Amino acid sequence: MRIYQQALQLKARRRGFHIITTEILQAIPQLREINAGICQVFIQHTSASLTINENADPTVREDFEMYFNKAVPENDPDYMHDYEGSDDMPAHLKAAMLGASVMIPIRNGRLALGTWQGIYLCEHRNHGGSRSVIITAWGE
Repeated sequence: MRIYQQALQLKARRRGFHIITTEILQAIPQLREINAGICQVFIQHTSASLTINENADPTVREDFEMYFNKAVPENDPDYMHDYEGSDDMPAHLKAAMLGASVMIPIRNGRLALGTWQGIYLCEHRNHGGSRSVIITAWGE
């Protein structure tokens, strides 16, 4: 079994849902050496998240942002954690809903994503800054 791990610093992005599949692949070229395995991508933050979804039509990402803003509104008077700004507690809740990692099968040296699937960085803060991810790939 081979195990590869790489840290990746993603550039700061505006609030929203951003496809980062190419950046992940560029960061871990050793993936090509694995015929069958798993790749985990883990984000080291509590106000941003990762998910896998539609990689072609950008309106899907816009609809994701719209939906999560409706589901978890800012300025809720019941939030106790509000000293970092009106987007902070909603960002934590959105990140908890979507999760900190994605797992993707590796098949014949490639991520076995579906035709229309891409890895999203879900930036939930207005000014979240750069984001750190750890990519771990293992298999035969």
